[in-house]
Amino acid sequence: MKTVKVYTAEDVIKMTRMRTGELKIGEVVDATKGNWKDDLEASLAKFVIVGIPEDIGVRANYGRAGASSAFKPAIESFLIQQSNSFLNAKNIFVLGEVFVDDLMEKALMYDAKNKNDMVHLRQLVALVDEKVTEVIKTIVEFKKIPIIIGGGHNNAYGNISGTFHALNKKINVINCDPHLDFRQLEGRHSGNGFSYAFKNGYINKYAVFAMHEQYNSKIALEQFKNNPEQLFYNTYESVFVREEVDFTTALKQCIGFVKDNVCGVEIDLDAITNVPSSAKTSSGISPIQARQYVFNCAKQLNAAYLHIAEGAPVLSHIKADNKTGKLIAYLMSDFIKGFEGK
Repeated sequence: MKTVKVYTAEDVIKMTRMRTGELKIGEVVDATKGNWKDDLEASLAKFVIVGIPEDIGVRANYGRAGASSAFKPAIESFLIQQSNSFLNAKNIFVLGEVFVDDLMEKALMYDAKNKNDMVHLRQLVALVDEKVTEVIKTIVEFKKIPIIIGGGHNNAYGNISGTFHALNKKINVINCDPHLDFRQLEGRHSGNGFSYAFKNGYINKYAVFAMHEQYNSKIALEQFKNNPEQLFYNTYESVFVREEVDFTTALKQCIGFVKDNVCGVEIDLDAITNVPSSAKTSSGISPIQARQYVFNCAKQLNAAYLHIAEGAPVLSHIKADNKTGKLIAYLMSDFIKGFEGK
């Protein structure tokens, strides 16, 4: 099973727009020159960038396709940032993509509106899970921190599963998301990555920051109510509408809940106002609040990975949308700075 589409050092340089007298991140980062596993294991870099260019999980959740388009503009925006005293680019390894081209091609055969086709789409998501699990497991086994960009939030399952199998223990997870993503176990899709991971015993504690009250089912809410020692959320409305708690305190609540263990850091870009995504919101957190969330999670938690999910630049009304990629690049940099600034 092919799991990785490698970006070589030459590929990275081609994506880096260089200027005389300046040093860009893409000129400094490490990348594979041969066998990716050997090169990754030998690398002194701590952070490993990997994309997941798929949106099968979103389609299998009756959502709008497009999450497959996030990684390329994100990595290009990241690589052209300046390498300077604020960020140590030598500590970064650009791996490439989880190889999902074969599964994406098969998914084109199926219509999400057809009940039988939906079964096949969800089976394909389970195959994506296998690939993501294997790649993340390998990275974590090498004692490195994956920074995972793109795909639907179904890929949280592979991130959690891969980390669990690498460490051989349950992990905690924090997620900034309008949705709990704790839907029923009805076949894999972007709305049940966390519920499947919890059911399979990969998650110890799970906290959701600023979820939206009217976009989560009664069944999902009851699961959190019935498992208060392992499942926690606070709501967007309690922070920003009713102002019962301020942003900083609400974030501290979630971080405090998962602070006692290794923790995966997740953010769904549909949490941010007007960012192109499969479930774009007109009422969400701001880009700076998203950056503060990522930075503080990296700084205050024993972070195992960062996953930036659901961005879909292709769904922008602007023909050449580079804002989404640039926002993702900011979040990537903030995570690294927070982690290294402990």
